Amino acid sequence: MLAAVDKLSKFASSCPFLGRTGSNTLRSLSTNASPRFPSISALTERATTCPVMGPALNVRGKELVAGYASVAGVQDVAQIHKEQGVKVPAGATIEMCPHASKARAAAQMARDLASAAKMAAAKKEETAKAAAAGCPFHKAGASIPADHPPVPMASVIGTSVPAPTPARSSSLFNYEGFYANELEKKHQDKSYRYFNNINRLAAKFPIAHTGDVKDEVQVWCSNDYLGMGSNPVVVETMHRTLDKYGHGAGGTRNIAGNGAMHLGLEQELAALHRKPAALVFSSCYVANDATLSTLGSKLPGCVFFSDTMNHASMIQGMRHSGAKRVLFKHNDMVDLESKLAQYPKETPKIIAFESVYSMCGSIGPIKEICDLAEQYGALTFLDEVHAVGLYGPRGAGVAEHLDYDAHQAAGDSPHAIKGTVMDRVDIITGTLGKAYGAVGGYIAGSDDMVDMIRSYAAGFIFTTSLPPVTVAGAHASVVYQKEHVGDRQLKQVNVREVKRRLAELDIPVVPGPSHIVPVLVGDAALAKAASDKLLAEHNIYVQSINYPTVARGEERLRITVTPRHTREQMDTLINAVDTVFTDLQIHRLRDWVREGGRAGVGMGDAEPEPIWNDKQLALGTPTAPRTLRNGERSVVNPKAVNAARGRFNSLLGPINSAAPSANKGIDAAALAGMKIRTGTSPAIMTEKMNIPVPPPRSAVAA
Repeated sequence: MLAAVDKLSKFASSCPFLGRTGSNTLRSLSTNASPRFPSISALTERATTCPVMGPALNVRGKELVAGYASVAGVQDVAQIHKEQGVKVPAGATIEMCPHASKARAAAQMARDLASAAKMAAAKKEETAKAAAAGCPFHKAGASIPADHPPVPMASVIGTSVPAPTPARSSSLFNYEGFYANELEKKHQDKSYRYFNNINRLAAKFPIAHTGDVKDEVQVWCSNDYLGMGSNPVVVETMHRTLDKYGHGAGGTRNIAGNGAMHLGLEQELAALHRKPAALVFSSCYVANDATLSTLGSKLPGCVFFSDTMNHASMIQGMRHSGAKRVLFKHNDMVDLESKLAQYPKETPKIIAFESVYSMCGSIGPIKEICDLAEQYGALTFLDEVHAVGLYGPRGAGVAEHLDYDAHQAAGDSPHAIKGTVMDRVDIITGTLGKAYGAVGGYIAGSDDMVDMIRSYAAGFIFTTSLPPVTVAGAHASVVYQKEHVGDRQLKQVNVREVKRRLAELDIPVVPGPSHIVPVLVGDAALAKAASDKLLAEHNIYVQSINYPTVARGEERLRITVTPRHTREQMDTLINAVDTVFTDLQIHRLRDWVREGGRAGVGMGDAEPEPIWNDKQLALGTPTAPRTLRNGERSVVNPKAVNAARGRFNSLLGPINSAAPSANKGIDAAALAGMKIRTGTSPAIMTEKMNIPVPPPRSAVAA
């Protein structure tokens, strides 16, 4: 298949479709059957609409009919058997006969090609009628140039695309034409999103396989920042919960979907942020949208003040509220204050901003924003999505990290520490789907604020509750990270190393004090090409980030480093990025300096100090984190394991086996062999696990 795709790529310069379609998409179209015509591929179906390939496929269909298809009848097959002395055993079916099965398959392919071509012709006729009638979506249809070269038939047979719909009357709106036109805009400005088939392997994190289970790649862009999606105590807790409570929640939070697991997680999250209450949503996108839209619509005359780099979920929530929205320049306190000063202090105001901006890696000035909020009578709404689990002594985020020593001294107390930055923030939102390796989002704040959102927010009220098994896994992950700082320390050490080595090669990294490593490319097509090349030639998956996620001209590769990446994997990444930058002639840092800089790169600004300092990372001490080497185990903290298990004693029963000793880690081979059956069946283990599997439920009950 790779060879076929390579052949097709030769015609990219002369074929509009091939020119704008990436190799991964072509590979997918070539390997997936058409949903409408199963005997041909998606690419073949798309080809029936091509002025060049359409007639060629029509000829090919007729050849098939004249060949194998001519012996598709039962009598024809029986005659072949008789002439060749073939004896058909009793009970034999037609599928057992190579002549008959191939003939039928060929006949079906011929019929499918003919049907696809007929539908394409009908679509073309409909488009022509619509254009003649003045439809704006058909006046400028894409056409194949006269010198379009022939495409190899072997590269097309067996590929397909979504089939055109039957022709509609020209007096009706052409919906399919509208969809195609909108997609064409995306292709033209290079903002079309491609979705790679990536399947992360629990026992090999950060390794994944592609659509081919034998094709393994290194993942360098996952938001599972700490590898908690495969942490043994998290997986263990989820298996135990699945055993007892099954899968789904059974309804909305108000109707049969509000259980002890949900309430326990909300209590844990409130304590994490030292707030009175918390509320869990299906995602943090929903949490932000629902909370901001509810607040903005309920607070009389509310005005939002929004950082220009805020996430889409916050922007949508503010828009949905109908309240006025005032933008202030990214992290610019002078601009924010000048805009706050334009409104009376008694006017309800909400300043919405983030702690870690995920595409550039900058940190929001939380303390300074709280100062302005108090001065001008505004609420603060802080999105800690890319910070929870990663910053602070307990993983509560950047707001906690800014008073690191005070929060470390307070331990697991749920009570607010007056005067700290986290206490001064009114509303904190976070996710369970990134550093905690699960799914879901939440808000934390005052009792009445949370209760009002619970009572009015449609995004919370009218959606099915998260499954108990998912909630339990997230809860175990939060508890584990509250007790174990080592994962986030090692992550920061690895981030520093990757940034240092990229700088040595003059690779342009957008400067920032956080864990985000944004490598500037500056061109949408080049960013996509670099991502494809890393995956195809180096088995490294880094997704390209294009408009509208980032501004046009600031396209980048967003690299995320985890504590489970090894030194050898870092070597592979650095060498691959260097090679791809050379091969594609992508700008290095010196090139951006010569052009005056872009997106903070090459503009003469000093590299900001990392938010994690050397003391907080324990550098230079015996407990300093050390980057793993290939074959080494990731550390599992026994105290954190016991704490996570203990949260579920009342619901799932205690586990009477010991946690791993401190010097042991995750045994990848054992984790790969961990398969737990539901019900009372014993666990099936291929090797001894560092985190023992719980005994059957009958033993726990006893």
